[in-house]
Amino acid sequence: MKEFSLRLRELREKQCPVRSRKVTSELCGLHPDAVRRYERGEAVPDAKALEAIADYFEVSMDWLWRGENFKKSP
Repeated sequence: MKEFSLRLRELREKQCPVRSRKVTSELCGLHPDAVRRYERGEAVPDAKALEAIADYFEVSMDWLWRGENFKKSP
């Protein structure tokens, strides 16, 4: 969870340095406090929210949540 929070914060600050957490939340179609709560580790996103954030930042859900890209089993 901590790693997810850090990745989300780094993505937001790197790609949108002047955009607030509230605006980022709204652009992802989430509650205005969602990104703030995720970055602080106060809440865990459900699958729909995780997908919305990943789509917004154009990263995979797997990378956003686990820090690695999906790998197929042999």
